[in-house]
This record gives sequence, structure tokens and C-alpha cells, in this order.
Amino acid sequence: MDFKLSAAEVEVQGRARAFAEKHLFPHEIACDERKLGQETLAGIRQQVIAHKLNGYIHSKEDGGQGYSPMQQILVAEEIGKATCGMWTVVWKASTPLRRGTAWQRETFLLPFNAGKGRSCFAITEEGAGSDPSLVKTSAVRRGGKWVINGEKWFVTSADASTVVIVHAHVDGDPAKPTLFIVDMDQPGVIVKRIPQFMHSYLYEHYEMVFDNVEVDDNRRLGDVGQGFDLTKEWFTETRVEIAAHCLGAAIRATEIANDYAAGRIQFGKPIRDFQAIEFMLADMAVEIMAAKSFLYRVGAELNEGMDPKLMHAKASALKLYNSEMAGRVVDKALQILGGRGYMRENPVERLYRDVRVDRIWEGTSEIQRVIIAGQIKKRGLGIYTGWPA
Repeated sequence: MDFKLSAAEVEVQGRARAFAEKHLFPHEIACDERKLGQETLAGIRQQVIAHKLNGYIHSKEDGGQGYSPMQQILVAEEIGKATCGMWTVVWKASTPLRRGTAWQRETFLLPFNAGKGRSCFAITEEGAGSDPSLVKTSAVRRGGKWVINGEKWFVTSADASTVVIVHAHVDGDPAKPTLFIVDMDQPGVIVKRIPQFMHSYLYEHYEMVFDNVEVDDNRRLGDVGQGFDLTKEWFTETRVEIAAHCLGAAIRATEIANDYAAGRIQFGKPIRDFQAIEFMLADMAVEIMAAKSFLYRVGAELNEGMDPKLMHAKASALKLYNSEMAGRVVDKALQILGGRGYMRENPVERLYRDVRVDRIWEGTSEIQRVIIAGQIKKRGLGIYTGWPA
């Protein structure tokens, strides 16, 4: 049993770490204050390409870097240490585009991974969150076109995107969930509202209305009725990515708290020498060790070619554990820092706001528990308690 990272994995990890430390960390406060200029952002995007991180979850055939699953996890962990969701500047085409037609791949997948355009995903609605069958957005075939009507919430990075992938029900039938590729500047695509959230994310999360938006059939992504399956694939990969982001955030917060505790003198000695503080640091270290072991184990299994159904099961467990772990660890880090940790100029304060959403988006903690419990009933407890032979 070999737990060591390969030379190629170490190289990619180091490159991603250098990118985050040199090109993301210095701009975090400006991002938090909404003062990150377009010229600066353009410079960061150039560095994404220079560090070979664009499209990092995709194969070379799909215009990506051809990294292994473990390499992808290492990249996500390192850029996940950045606050204000600045990791999202490292762009990648939405995964369902891999399943597109030859024309869709040439028009969207390959250019988007190269940085020429970007896609966002519109799934959630006011009445449809954890239960996608409640989606009201419809797509009706009329005169050779698809006509889309509906409203979507929380369309992340919509302001940075050129197209939006819309999850709609054909003829309003929940049994026919289908994806459509819609241009952001198309007639009938309306930005209803730009709500503000607890975190200071690099881009916005639009509320959007689709008012009689017409698209050709070549904009249908996958077959009619295949939308949920394609969305599920996207959720699975994104949950692993979030787990890696959470690990990175927890590590950075703990390093900051540990350094502070070693240098902060109270009552004649460093505060890390007080049991209350050293016990918190011990708990944080153990939580990180467990989360990293879990994440890297799944990464190794993915490298070996894990069954997609098992990946779905383990991705839910990963997201659940690592997102809740990050919440606990970052909270302790802030407590160790005291008032300094509550200042917006401190990365830990921003991480505290950032990691809170990781228990909500791409499937709440409660939904992950539903999935995990269902997998135990279906496949047995060994899917989580066993070890690959």
C-alpha cells in the first residue's frame, strides 16, 4: 500500500500552490471590497494559463490539461485556500458539455477550456432546490425551435459567463428534464436581481428570467429526459471539488492560527502553551488529517477507475464530512485569533464566511445524509466501512 504522491502529482500540487500564493492571496482584500479591477483580473487569468490550470478537470481531448483525478484534487485543494471564492477564476467548462455533440464540443467545450467564453449552470428555482422534480422552467417545441420559460435562482458566475446551461422540463413534464445551452445576451434572457450573500464571492449569483427564449435544437444538450443524469454527473464531480476546497481552507486557517498562537504572549508565555488553545489545535490537526486521508483515498480510487455509482456515493460522504469539518476547524481558528480573527482583513474571517456555504450548495448536508443512507440500504454498510482489496 503506497500512500506517497507521485512526482507528477507533487509537481502539479506545487504549481497550483505557487499560483494561489502569488496570484490569488495578494488580491483577496480587494476582491472582498469589490475593488478588483478588470485589468488585474485579466492578469490573473493569464497566470491561470501560464500555470497550466485552465480546464484542469478535463482531458486533453476536451481542451483541458489531462490531469488525473488525484491531480485535480490537489489543484482544487491548493486554490481552495484562497478566500472570496477566488478559486473560481481558474475556469473550466461545465462537465455536461463533455456529453455534447461534435458541434457543441467545438463551439463550447474546447473554447471554454481555453478561456474563450465561459458557461454557468441554472438549476435551482424559488420552489425547486433539493427536489429537482419541482422545477417549473419549461421547454416547448414550437415551429422548429425550443421555447424556454421560467425563472432560476443562484446562477453562480453568471456575470462572467457567455452561455448558461438551463435545466428545464420539456412540455412541463418532470419526467423529461433536459438541458439547453442559452446565450447570456439572447433576447428574453433577463437578469431579475443580483442578491448579495454572506461571502464576498469573486463573481455574482444571478436570479434570472427566461421569457420565451428561443433556441435551435442544436442547443439541446443530451437527449430529452437526460437532463437529471447529466446534472447528477456534474454534482458528483463538484462535490469532490468542494471537499478539496474545504480541506485547503481548513489547512490555511489552522496554519494562521498556529503561527499566531506561537507568537502571541499572554501571562508570560505563548497562548499555545495554554491547554485550552493547544487542545483546539490538536483537534483541528486531527480533523484535517482525517479529511485529507479520506479525500486522497478517494482520489487514488478514482485514479484506478472507480465505478461511477460508487463515486456518487463517496462524493456525497466526502462533501458532507469535509464541509462540516471545515466549519468546525475555521471556527476554532477564529476563536484562537480572538478579535483579530473577526477582522475582515484577516483571511480566517473571510474563510469563516466562505466555508459556510459549502454545507448548502451542490446539495445540503441533509441531502448528502439522505444519499449516504440510501447507499447503505442499497449496497450495504461496506461501501463506506470497507477497504479496497
